[in-house]
Parts: sequence; structure tokens; C-alpha cells
Amino acid sequence: MKHFIGLDVAVKETAICIIDESGKICREVKVVSHPDDLIAVLKDSTWNVERVGLEAGPLSQWLFEGLARAGLPVICIETRHVKARRSPTRRTATMRAASRR
Repeated sequence: MKHFIGLDVAVKETAICIIDESGKICREVKVVSHPDDLIAVLKDSTWNVERVGLEAGPLSQWLFEGLARAGLPVICIETRHVKARRSPTRRTATMRAASRR
């Protein structure tokens, strides 16, 4: 089964939301906003990662480069595109992951 991952990045912590192709939330966790900490969660063999979505922001270039070098299928998207797809009843990271399908 394919998995889609949304990253909600802040300076200190990044919220990770992993959903499967049916939209079911498989895992939600917060880690330090550092490529190595993100990679430790995302490279788990449990996940068949189809795409990782990262919102453009102050840390995005650094995080994008680290995730891409680790072989993850990462994309960076503009904040306005994420906001356009958000629903007030769903979590931000979940919507980012869902918008990757």
C-alpha cells in the first residue's frame, strides 16, 4: 500500500502525518526540525512512501535537500496552495498528505 506524508514545519518541531492511499491516518508524530530526525521516521520500512509534501518556508530548502539526498520523493509546495485545500475539520498535516494523491 502506498503512503503519503505531510510535514508541518516549525522552527523547533515538525509535525509528521502519514496516511495510506485510502486516506486513513497511519501515524502522527512530532520530531525535531532537522533532516536526520525526519529521515529516521520517514525511512522506516513500514512505509511505502509515494510522496512527501513539505510546505515552503524558512527551513524548506535545508530540509528538502536533506530528504532528497536520503532518496525520499519530496516535493515543496507554496503555502497558498496548501491553504486552498485545507478543510477546517481536518488537521493541517493530514491535508498536506492527502493533497499528494
